[in-house]
Amino acid sequence: MTLLELGAGDDSGSKTDIPEMKALVKRGAELTKQMLGFARRGKFDIQPLDLARVVAKTSALFGRTRTDITIQLDFAPGLLAVLMDHSQLEQVLLNLFVNAGQAMPEGGQLLLRAENAELANTEGARLGIPPGLFARLVVTDTGAGMDAGTMGRIFEPFFTTKGPGQGTGLGLASVYGIIKNHAGFIGVESEVRKGTTFTLLLPATERQVAEDKTPPAVILHGTGTILVVDDEEQIVKVCARLLQKFGYQVLTASGGKQAIELVRQYGAKLSLVLLDMTMPEMSGRQTYEAMQKLVPGIKVLLSSGCSVEGQAQELLDSGCNGFIQKPFDAVDLAAKVRKLL
Repeated sequence: MTLLELGAGDDSGSKTDIPEMKALVKRGAELTKQMLGFARRGKFDIQPLDLARVVAKTSALFGRTRTDITIQLDFAPGLLAVLMDHSQLEQVLLNLFVNAGQAMPEGGQLLLRAENAELANTEGARLGIPPGLFARLVVTDTGAGMDAGTMGRIFEPFFTTKGPGQGTGLGLASVYGIIKNHAGFIGVESEVRKGTTFTLLLPATERQVAEDKTPPAVILHGTGTILVVDDEEQIVKVCARLLQKFGYQVLTASGGKQAIELVRQYGAKLSLVLLDMTMPEMSGRQTYEAMQKLVPGIKVLLSSGCSVEGQAQELLDSGCNGFIQKPFDAVDLAAKVRKLL
Protein backbone atom coordinates (compact mmCIF):
# COMPACT_ATOMS: atom_id res chain seq x y z
CA MET A 1 0.00 0.00 0.00
CA THR A 2 1.24 3.48 -0.90
CA LEU A 3 0.62 7.15 -0.19
CA LEU A 4 -1.39 7.28 -3.42
CA GLU A 5 -3.75 4.58 -2.15
CA LEU A 6 -4.03 6.09 1.31
CA GLY A 7 -4.90 9.47 -0.18
CA ALA A 8 -7.25 8.30 -2.95
CA GLY A 9 -10.95 7.95 -2.22
CA ASP A 10 -12.83 4.75 -2.94
CA ASP A 11 -14.46 6.36 -5.98
CA SER A 12 -11.24 7.84 -7.32
CA GLY A 13 -10.65 6.97 -10.97
CA SER A 14 -6.90 7.03 -10.43
CA LYS A 15 -7.16 4.24 -7.87
CA THR A 16 -7.61 1.67 -10.64
CA ASP A 17 -4.16 2.56 -12.04
CA ILE A 18 -2.33 2.22 -8.73
CA PRO A 19 -2.05 -1.64 -8.67
CA GLU A 20 -0.36 -1.61 -12.09
CA MET A 21 2.02 1.13 -10.98
CA LYS A 22 2.84 -0.81 -7.82
CA ALA A 23 3.44 -3.99 -9.82
CA LEU A 24 5.95 -2.24 -12.06
CA VAL A 25 7.75 -0.65 -9.12
CA LYS A 26 7.83 -3.95 -7.24
CA ARG A 27 9.21 -5.73 -10.27
CA GLY A 28 11.94 -3.13 -10.63
CA ALA A 29 12.79 -3.53 -6.97
CA GLU A 30 12.94 -7.30 -7.25
CA LEU A 31 15.20 -7.10 -10.27
CA THR A 32 17.49 -4.72 -8.39
CA LYS A 33 17.68 -7.18 -5.50
CA GLN A 34 18.56 -9.95 -7.93
CA MET A 35 21.34 -7.83 -9.45
CA LEU A 36 22.70 -7.21 -5.95
CA GLY A 37 22.42 -10.93 -5.26
CA PHE A 38 24.29 -11.75 -8.45
CA ALA A 39 27.10 -9.40 -7.44
CA ARG A 40 27.30 -11.24 -4.10
CA ARG A 41 26.83 -14.64 -5.76
CA GLY A 42 23.52 -14.71 -3.93
CA LYS A 43 21.23 -17.67 -3.50
CA PHE A 44 18.15 -18.36 -5.62
CA ASP A 45 14.74 -19.04 -4.12
CA ILE A 46 13.88 -22.11 -6.18
CA GLN A 47 10.24 -23.19 -6.06
CA PRO A 48 7.58 -24.68 -8.35
CA LEU A 49 6.14 -21.88 -10.48
CA ASP A 50 3.10 -21.75 -12.76
CA LEU A 51 4.89 -20.94 -16.02
CA ALA A 52 1.71 -20.04 -17.90
CA ARG A 53 0.67 -17.59 -15.18
CA VAL A 54 4.08 -15.89 -14.99
CA VAL A 55 4.39 -15.62 -18.78
CA ALA A 56 0.85 -14.25 -19.14
CA LYS A 57 1.28 -11.68 -16.38
CA THR A 58 4.73 -10.50 -17.49
CA SER A 59 3.76 -10.29 -21.17
CA ALA A 60 0.64 -8.31 -20.24
CA LEU A 61 2.78 -5.76 -18.43
CA PHE A 62 5.12 -5.54 -21.42
CA GLY A 63 2.16 -5.25 -23.76
CA ARG A 64 0.95 -2.10 -22.00
CA THR A 65 4.18 -0.40 -23.01
CA ARG A 66 4.00 -1.61 -26.65
CA THR A 67 0.38 -1.54 -27.79
CA ASP A 68 1.61 -1.81 -31.40
CA ILE A 69 2.73 -5.40 -30.76
CA THR A 70 0.17 -8.23 -30.83
CA ILE A 71 0.95 -10.88 -28.21
CA GLN A 72 -0.33 -14.43 -28.74
CA LEU A 73 -0.25 -17.06 -25.99
CA ASP A 74 -0.32 -20.78 -26.75
CA PHE A 75 0.02 -23.01 -23.69
CA ALA A 76 -0.32 -26.80 -23.97
CA PRO A 77 -2.78 -28.43 -21.56
CA GLY A 78 -1.28 -29.98 -18.45
CA LEU A 79 1.77 -27.70 -18.51
CA LEU A 80 4.13 -28.66 -15.69
CA ALA A 81 5.40 -26.26 -13.06
CA VAL A 82 8.98 -25.02 -13.54
CA LEU A 83 11.63 -25.05 -10.82
CA MET A 84 12.98 -21.50 -10.83
CA ASP A 85 13.41 -18.36 -8.82
CA HIS A 86 10.34 -16.22 -9.48
CA SER A 87 12.17 -12.91 -9.89
CA GLN A 88 14.82 -14.50 -12.08
CA LEU A 89 12.17 -16.01 -14.36
CA GLU A 90 10.52 -12.60 -14.69
CA GLN A 91 13.88 -11.05 -15.51
CA VAL A 92 14.42 -13.62 -18.28
CA LEU A 93 10.98 -12.96 -19.76
CA LEU A 94 11.23 -9.17 -19.60
CA ASN A 95 14.65 -9.17 -21.25
CA LEU A 96 13.39 -11.41 -24.05
CA PHE A 97 10.26 -9.29 -24.55
CA VAL A 98 12.21 -6.03 -24.58
CA ASN A 99 14.71 -7.52 -27.04
CA ALA A 100 11.84 -8.58 -29.29
CA GLY A 101 10.25 -5.16 -29.00
CA GLN A 102 13.47 -3.45 -30.05
CA ALA A 103 13.57 -5.70 -33.12
CA MET A 104 10.04 -4.51 -34.01
CA PRO A 105 10.25 -0.70 -33.76
CA GLU A 106 7.14 -0.30 -35.91
CA GLY A 107 5.17 -3.08 -34.22
CA GLY A 108 4.59 -6.71 -35.07
CA GLN A 109 3.67 -10.02 -33.46
CA LEU A 110 5.07 -11.83 -30.44
CA LEU A 111 4.15 -15.51 -30.12
CA LEU A 112 4.70 -17.26 -26.79
CA ARG A 113 4.30 -21.04 -26.78
CA ALA A 114 4.89 -23.48 -23.93
CA GLU A 115 4.70 -27.28 -23.72
CA ASN A 116 6.11 -30.15 -21.71
CA ALA A 117 9.26 -31.91 -22.85
CA GLU A 118 11.15 -34.93 -21.59
CA LEU A 119 14.83 -35.14 -22.45
CA ALA A 120 16.64 -38.43 -22.80
CA ASN A 121 20.28 -38.90 -21.84
CA THR A 122 21.58 -38.43 -25.38
CA GLU A 123 19.64 -35.23 -26.06
CA GLY A 124 20.51 -33.82 -22.66
CA ALA A 125 24.19 -34.54 -23.25
CA ARG A 126 24.01 -32.81 -26.63
CA LEU A 127 22.49 -29.69 -25.08
CA GLY A 128 24.70 -29.76 -21.99
CA ILE A 129 21.89 -30.22 -19.47
CA PRO A 130 20.81 -33.21 -17.35
CA PRO A 131 18.03 -35.43 -18.72
CA GLY A 132 14.55 -35.28 -17.23
CA LEU A 133 11.36 -33.23 -17.29
CA PHE A 134 11.39 -29.75 -18.82
CA ALA A 135 9.00 -27.08 -19.98
CA ARG A 136 9.81 -25.81 -23.46
CA LEU A 137 9.10 -22.10 -23.86
CA VAL A 138 9.34 -20.65 -27.38
CA VAL A 139 9.47 -16.88 -27.89
CA THR A 140 9.06 -15.82 -31.53
CA ASP A 141 8.96 -12.29 -32.93
CA THR A 142 8.38 -10.94 -36.44
CA GLY A 143 11.20 -8.42 -36.17
CA ALA A 144 14.29 -7.53 -38.15
CA GLY A 145 16.11 -10.78 -37.39
CA MET A 146 19.88 -11.32 -37.22
CA ASP A 147 22.66 -12.51 -39.45
CA ALA A 148 24.81 -15.48 -38.42
CA GLY A 149 27.63 -13.32 -37.06
CA THR A 150 25.34 -11.36 -34.76
CA MET A 151 23.43 -14.47 -33.68
CA GLY A 152 26.67 -16.13 -32.61
CA ARG A 153 27.50 -13.30 -30.19
CA ILE A 154 24.18 -12.20 -28.67
CA PHE A 155 24.82 -13.94 -25.34
CA GLU A 156 28.22 -12.29 -24.88
CA PRO A 157 28.35 -9.71 -22.08
CA PHE A 158 28.43 -6.10 -23.36
CA PHE A 159 27.85 -7.13 -26.98
CA THR A 160 25.20 -4.91 -28.56
CA THR A 161 24.19 -3.81 -32.02
CA LYS A 162 22.62 -0.62 -30.66
CA GLY A 163 24.17 2.81 -30.77
CA PRO A 164 25.90 4.56 -27.83
CA GLY A 165 23.57 5.06 -24.89
CA GLN A 166 20.87 2.78 -26.32
CA GLY A 167 21.84 -0.48 -24.67
CA THR A 168 24.34 -2.10 -22.33
CA GLY A 169 24.60 -5.50 -23.98
CA LEU A 170 23.80 -7.19 -20.66
CA GLY A 171 20.18 -8.19 -21.26
CA LEU A 172 20.63 -11.44 -23.18
CA ALA A 173 23.87 -12.23 -21.35
CA SER A 174 21.85 -12.05 -18.13
CA VAL A 175 19.19 -14.32 -19.63
CA TYR A 176 21.83 -16.87 -20.61
CA GLY A 177 23.41 -16.81 -17.16
CA ILE A 178 20.10 -17.23 -15.35
CA ILE A 179 19.01 -20.16 -17.50
CA LYS A 180 22.37 -21.89 -17.08
CA ASN A 181 22.31 -21.31 -13.32
CA HIS A 182 18.94 -23.05 -13.20
CA ALA A 183 20.27 -26.07 -15.16
CA GLY A 184 18.28 -25.11 -18.24
CA PHE A 185 19.01 -24.42 -21.91
CA ILE A 186 18.47 -21.51 -24.29
CA GLY A 187 18.96 -21.53 -28.02
CA VAL A 188 18.22 -19.06 -30.82
CA GLU A 189 17.28 -19.19 -34.49
CA SER A 190 17.04 -16.11 -36.67
CA GLU A 191 17.16 -14.82 -40.21
CA VAL A 192 17.46 -11.25 -41.42
CA ARG A 193 14.01 -9.68 -42.03
CA LYS A 194 12.29 -12.93 -40.96
CA GLY A 195 12.26 -12.62 -37.21
CA THR A 196 13.87 -14.44 -34.30
CA THR A 197 12.93 -17.44 -32.17
CA PHE A 198 14.34 -18.17 -28.72
CA THR A 199 13.79 -21.68 -27.36
CA LEU A 200 14.13 -22.23 -23.62
CA LEU A 201 14.16 -25.52 -21.74
CA LEU A 202 13.30 -24.90 -18.10
CA PRO A 203 13.57 -27.66 -15.46
CA ALA A 204 10.07 -28.86 -14.63
CA THR A 205 8.40 -30.78 -11.84
CA GLU A 206 5.16 -32.63 -11.22
CA ARG A 207 4.95 -30.98 -7.80
CA GLN A 208 2.04 -28.61 -7.32
CA VAL A 209 2.52 -24.85 -7.28
CA ALA A 210 2.15 -23.54 -3.74
CA GLU A 211 -0.98 -21.47 -3.14
CA ASP A 212 -0.53 -17.79 -2.44
CA LYS A 213 -1.57 -17.45 1.19
CA THR A 214 -0.50 -13.83 1.56
CA PRO A 215 -2.90 -12.17 4.01
CA PRO A 216 -4.73 -9.01 2.94
CA ALA A 217 -2.81 -5.80 3.48
CA VAL A 218 -3.63 -4.14 6.80
CA ILE A 219 -2.16 -0.87 8.04
CA LEU A 220 -1.23 -1.04 11.74
CA HIS A 221 -1.50 2.30 13.54
CA GLY A 222 0.22 3.41 16.73
CA THR A 223 1.40 6.33 18.83
CA GLY A 224 4.77 7.80 19.76
CA THR A 225 7.51 9.96 18.28
CA ILE A 226 9.70 8.62 15.48
CA LEU A 227 12.89 10.16 14.11
CA VAL A 228 13.47 9.51 10.39
CA VAL A 229 17.13 9.77 9.34
CA ASP A 230 18.09 9.61 5.64
CA ASP A 231 20.23 11.71 3.30
CA GLU A 232 17.66 11.30 0.50
CA GLU A 233 15.16 14.16 0.84
CA GLN A 234 12.33 12.37 -0.96
CA ILE A 235 12.68 9.27 1.20
CA VAL A 236 12.52 11.42 4.34
CA LYS A 237 9.39 13.20 3.11
CA VAL A 238 7.55 10.05 2.09
CA CYS A 239 8.43 8.14 5.26
CA ALA A 240 7.38 11.09 7.39
CA ARG A 241 4.02 11.37 5.64
CA LEU A 242 3.39 7.65 5.93
CA LEU A 243 4.25 7.53 9.62
CA GLN A 244 2.04 10.54 10.31
CA LYS A 245 -0.85 8.75 8.62
CA PHE A 246 -0.17 5.78 10.91
CA GLY A 247 -0.69 8.05 13.94
CA TYR A 248 2.91 8.88 14.91
CA GLN A 249 4.61 12.19 15.60
CA VAL A 250 7.60 12.55 13.28
CA LEU A 251 10.95 14.33 13.42
CA THR A 252 13.35 14.27 10.45
CA ALA A 253 17.09 14.52 9.93
CA SER A 254 19.07 14.65 6.68
CA GLY A 255 22.19 13.08 8.15
CA GLY A 256 23.92 11.62 11.17
CA LYS A 257 25.03 14.91 12.78
CA GLN A 258 21.53 16.39 12.68
CA ALA A 259 20.10 13.13 14.00
CA ILE A 260 22.48 13.13 16.97
CA GLU A 261 21.49 16.69 17.86
CA LEU A 262 17.81 15.70 17.82
CA VAL A 263 18.53 12.66 19.98
CA ARG A 264 20.43 14.89 22.42
CA GLN A 265 17.48 17.31 22.45
CA TYR A 266 14.58 14.86 22.74
CA GLY A 267 16.31 11.92 24.43
CA ALA A 268 13.94 9.31 25.86
CA LYS A 269 10.94 11.08 24.30
CA LEU A 270 11.87 9.38 21.03
CA SER A 271 10.01 6.10 20.62
CA LEU A 272 12.02 4.89 17.62
CA VAL A 273 14.65 5.97 15.08
CA LEU A 274 14.33 4.89 11.43
CA LEU A 275 17.99 5.03 10.37
CA ASP A 276 19.48 4.76 6.89
CA MET A 277 22.68 2.70 6.77
CA THR A 278 24.42 4.52 3.90
CA MET A 279 24.92 8.27 4.36
CA PRO A 280 27.76 10.72 3.63
CA GLU A 281 29.86 12.23 6.41
CA MET A 282 28.50 9.89 9.11
CA SER A 283 27.50 6.33 8.27
CA GLY A 284 24.51 4.61 9.77
CA ARG A 285 26.78 2.61 12.03
CA GLN A 286 28.57 5.70 13.37
CA THR A 287 25.24 7.42 13.93
CA TYR A 288 23.81 4.39 15.71
CA GLU A 289 26.78 4.11 18.05
CA ALA A 290 26.66 7.84 18.88
CA MET A 291 22.92 7.67 19.61
CA GLN A 292 23.43 4.68 21.91
CA LYS A 293 25.95 6.64 23.95
CA LEU A 294 23.48 9.52 24.35
CA VAL A 295 20.42 7.36 25.06
CA PRO A 296 21.40 3.77 25.90
CA GLY A 297 18.82 1.33 24.64
CA ILE A 298 17.20 3.75 22.19
CA LYS A 299 15.17 1.73 19.70
CA VAL A 300 16.51 1.80 16.13
CA LEU A 301 15.10 0.35 12.92
CA LEU A 302 17.84 0.11 10.28
CA SER A 303 17.01 0.77 6.64
CA SER A 304 19.05 -0.08 3.53
CA GLY A 305 18.71 -0.86 -0.16
CA CYS A 306 21.07 -3.81 0.30
CA SER A 307 20.22 -7.01 2.10
CA VAL A 308 20.78 -7.49 5.82
CA GLU A 309 24.47 -8.33 5.59
CA GLY A 310 27.76 -6.78 6.68
CA GLN A 311 27.46 -3.83 9.05
CA ALA A 312 23.66 -4.06 9.30
CA GLN A 313 23.86 -7.66 10.51
CA GLU A 314 26.65 -6.74 12.93
CA LEU A 315 24.49 -4.01 14.47
CA LEU A 316 21.55 -6.40 14.75
CA ASP A 317 23.78 -8.93 16.47
CA SER A 318 24.94 -6.25 18.90
CA GLY A 319 21.39 -5.37 19.94
CA CYS A 320 19.89 -3.11 17.26
CA ASN A 321 16.14 -3.65 17.15
CA GLY A 322 15.26 -4.33 13.53
CA PHE A 323 15.92 -4.02 9.79
CA ILE A 324 13.73 -3.08 6.81
CA GLN A 325 14.95 -3.30 3.22
CA LYS A 326 14.30 -0.55 0.71
CA PRO A 327 12.10 -0.14 -1.17
CA PHE A 328 9.35 -0.92 1.34
CA ASP A 329 5.64 -0.17 1.19
CA ALA A 330 3.26 1.27 3.77
CA VAL A 331 2.16 -2.12 5.09
CA ASP A 332 5.73 -3.32 5.67
CA LEU A 333 6.75 -0.07 7.37
CA ALA A 334 3.68 0.04 9.61
CA ALA A 335 4.14 -3.59 10.66
CA LYS A 336 7.85 -3.19 11.43
CA VAL A 337 7.31 -0.04 13.49
CA ARG A 338 4.35 -1.48 15.39
CA LYS A 339 6.29 -4.67 16.17
CA LEU A 340 9.21 -2.72 17.66
CA LEU A 341 6.95 -0.46 19.71
